[in-house]
Amino acid sequence: MHEFTLQELQCFDAVVAHGGFQAAAQALHRTHPAVFAAVAKLERQLGIALLDRGGYRVRLTEAGRAFHQKARAVLHEMQGLRRYAAQLAMGEESELRVVIGDFCPPAPALASLSRFFAAHSGTRLHLAVEAVGGPIERLRDGEADLIVHSVDRHDPRLEWTALGKVAFLPVAAPGFLPSWPAKKALRPEDLRGLTQAVLRDTARSKPGPDHFMIAGAPQCTVPDLAIKKEVVLRGLAWGHLPRHLVDKELRAGRLVSLAGRHLPGSVEELVIARRADVPHGPVAEALWRHLATDSSLRIRSSR
Repeated sequence: MHEFTLQELQCFDAVVAHGGFQAAAQALHRTHPAVFAAVAKLERQLGIALLDRGGYRVRLTEAGRAFHQKARAVLHEMQGLRRYAAQLAMGEESELRVVIGDFCPPAPALASLSRFFAAHSGTRLHLAVEAVGGPIERLRDGEADLIVHSVDRHDPRLEWTALGKVAFLPVAAPGFLPSWPAKKALRPEDLRGLTQAVLRDTARSKPGPDHFMIAGAPQCTVPDLAIKKEVVLRGLAWGHLPRHLVDKELRAGRLVSLAGRHLPGSVEELVIARRADVPHGPVAEALWRHLATDSSLRIRSSR
């Protein structure tokens, strides 16, 4: 097998992405014969057919599909390396993209970010707040440099630092359940006829797991936890909310916990996370160290 070039990989990827040689040539600002020759040369060097040219549109062969997955990873890594080199040449990134997840306590996170970017005025903060599956989708799609949310801690593409655990409780306004408290613990089916406040998932590609949702129950969909809390306080629905967000109302009797043997709530681990499979510029590295060592972000047990 002979050495193949990055240019040949780019031509192959463009043909797959755009569905043909002509469209790929236009996207790459190259001629049709040049793109066709680059892909043909790549196939000769590999000794395998990557594309099936027998139909109206070219299609990947089985070997081509497997090779394309690896090629995309190489191209993505090269893109990141170019970005990193440009950042090093400039001395610092012009922008960093941070996503805060829905159950992250906002005040300490925003205060920590404010302190950091006050000392790095040459880098602009692009800040977004996303819910449920939105933060991890933005990170995996390359639309965020860092997120503060929960992640799959077994995903080898990610690195993370734990900030603490956040307890979620099922809560309602007093009187929302006319016959409650009952002698026996509430079951999910006891709530099926009552409206449940549900946080809207901001993931675009596919919905994440259905956290706490009771199948068949009427729903009130809300954009964030602050609105969800107000909906529950007004007796319009019941729902799961972070303990730190409702502690005061629980103590004052403005909310009651529905938690029990059959409705235990849950505990989510809040982390700072970033991609482990892409390079990070000097300011991104400094931000990672800053957040990882900022004691004000650590969450005391909210159980």
